[in-house]
Amino acid sequence: MAVSSAASRAGAQSRSGDQDVAPDARPDRRSRRRRGGDTAAGYLFLAPQLLGLVVFMVGPLLFALVLAFYHWDGFGTRSFAGLSNFTEVVSDPRIQRSAVNTLWFTVLQVPGLMLTGLFFALLMQRAGKLTPVYRLAFFAPVITSSVAVAAIWLWLFNPDISPVNNALRGVGLPAPNWLQDARFVIPAFAIVGIWQGLGYQLIMFMSGLQSIDRSFLEAAVLDGCSEWQKLRHVTIPLLSPTILFLSITSVIGSFQVFDYIYVFFDDRAPDSARTIVYEVVRIAFGEFDFGEASALAFLLFLALLLVTGCQLAAQKRWVHYTE
Repeated sequence: MAVSSAASRAGAQSRSGDQDVAPDARPDRRSRRRRGGDTAAGYLFLAPQLLGLVVFMVGPLLFALVLAFYHWDGFGTRSFAGLSNFTEVVSDPRIQRSAVNTLWFTVLQVPGLMLTGLFFALLMQRAGKLTPVYRLAFFAPVITSSVAVAAIWLWLFNPDISPVNNALRGVGLPAPNWLQDARFVIPAFAIVGIWQGLGYQLIMFMSGLQSIDRSFLEAAVLDGCSEWQKLRHVTIPLLSPTILFLSITSVIGSFQVFDYIYVFFDDRAPDSARTIVYEVVRIAFGEFDFGEASALAFLLFLALLLVTGCQLAAQKRWVHYTE
């Protein structure tokens, strides 16, 4: 009897223990199911974007990498070429000239774009109530089609009716033949690129300036710093993350310039006006050599990867992050 009563008490305690644990376990299961449902819903919403990424970016990238090792005109059967496409691309004098043009365009556009963007962003800090108006005026070219922008500048660069040349003559400066003189073709592209991309740089720099803690600038004023000293020792270091981001995106964009050239010259661009992407399009759709075009595109991808890696590696020396 004692044993049975003890067993009954133990069973009652175990049942009461189960009743104590069960209410805590059920909410945990419900929360896990809720988190699982939220995760599934998140992937469901991301599915169209991920599908587009795979179909239109990852898939073509892998196909181009495979195609770089073949000879293919886009219609017949492919024949294995090994590394011959890469050797032909590297040894072609015209492509070497196009690579130099691309680097020259990058050297002109990226610093010019960032300096003008920072300059106007600093001025916009003093614009007051007219800031939204100026911001809209600067940003309008960014959302304008590159073809339309190139068409406008094609008229502005016309040597006979060019307002740009008339303004230069008005101040006593020589008026170059922008699109015919080999010395000024790439600078002309850089001017167009700076004009169209200035609005984006301006918005990003303004966001960076607004995120700077005012106490840093007030401390600099109390220490007797001039405006130039505040800009050099406070503003620019605190803007370094924004500068890093804009430098990376600007370099990538400058390496891919094509639309201005095609609008200005169609498929008859002189050697002084050609860039790497223009050569990729010309080889692929002009000569129908998709293997060589893919090899050149892949080398461009590697160059951009290398440059971006160097920029990210160098950030430890000059980029300052604040908490």
